[in-house]
Amino acid sequence: MLDAATVQIIKATVPALQIYANDITSHFYPLLFAQHPEVLPYFNQTNQGKGTQPKALANAVIAYGANIDELGNLSDAVSKIVQKHTALGILPEQYDAVGSCLLQAIKTVLGDAATDEVIDAWAKAYSQLANILIAAEESIYTENEQKSGGWRGEREFILVKREDESSVITSFYFQPFDNQGLPDFEAGQFLTIVFDDIDGVAMRRNYSLSDAAGKDYLRISVKREPNGVVSNHLHNNIQLGDKIKLRAPSGDFTLRKNAKPLVLLTGGVGITPAISMLNTAAGSGRDIRFIHAAINSDVHAFKQHVDTLAAANNNIKPLYIYSQPQAHCQPHATGFIDASFIEAQLPANRDVELYVLGPIGFMKAALAIATSLGVPASQIHYEFFGPAESLTA
Repeated sequence: MLDAATVQIIKATVPALQIYANDITSHFYPLLFAQHPEVLPYFNQTNQGKGTQPKALANAVIAYGANIDELGNLSDAVSKIVQKHTALGILPEQYDAVGSCLLQAIKTVLGDAATDEVIDAWAKAYSQLANILIAAEESIYTENEQKSGGWRGEREFILVKREDESSVITSFYFQPFDNQGLPDFEAGQFLTIVFDDIDGVAMRRNYSLSDAAGKDYLRISVKREPNGVVSNHLHNNIQLGDKIKLRAPSGDFTLRKNAKPLVLLTGGVGITPAISMLNTAAGSGRDIRFIHAAINSDVHAFKQHVDTLAAANNNIKPLYIYSQPQAHCQPHATGFIDASFIEAQLPANRDVELYVLGPIGFMKAALAIATSLGVPASQIHYEFFGPAESLTA
């Protein structure tokens, strides 16, 4: 616990950090990468370039300072950070590097306002946060290691199958090289691929698992992004029989296990974790509305699979909406999702578990619609593929 004087200083300086947050993070990352280049593989440089990673860090620091005396308010945010850190393999010693550079950035940006007392208070606050995260992360590392078929750190897998799901999305099936089995995981979780050398650069990327647990493989389904270094490397260079290093499944965006109707509302490659959820819940008997938005049928992944499941399970109702359908496309609707389209799939009491996944613009629209239609906030679930961004419509 922090002493009262430290808490007072932290709360008093939060407004200043809020004003200069972007300046602090813009100064912080170059410092971190220059002084500790070993951390570079843990950061997606695309997100750095777009500014989403610095903005996410700034928001997290401000939220932590503002709630320094009521950390329980941050439990959900801390859980997400812990899951992302364990997926990437963040280690205790890396907290020291981040803390040192963060304090340097605060001192540089705030100048004379960053007195020794202020820097000392933030050093104590950062140390407290680091200890909370380190302990929580170690608990997950231990849990993953002790699961049947589980592991800690990186594990070698073999690519045993590739399958095109659309013109832009390919599924990759991995089996463990050591033949020691696989752990159970929750529908909606993701894993991390570790590459030691892509054109001389080490990289790590998270990809949602796109099938149910209980198989003899782990499957991810990856969209080829125009400027995606890792996605293009997977599509172009990873062939059957190649070894790949994976980290254990992670993530708290998971399928709620109850009997409520399930609405899976996805756009584009956001369909991948929803397929894991659909495959898991298909035989449960619960009412499932599988709503997917795509440009057209050429880029619509898993359509045949979902249609086949729906034909075999009368509790599943698929609905497709295409924004730019071609002559051969046969969607249920054209254009974009709107309130009337979504409302028609909801029960009158709105008592559903609604999952939203897709591009940021799609998610903003979908969440605004769900809220306007009265779906309980605690039953609206969404996940970011990268750093958390604002979803204010």
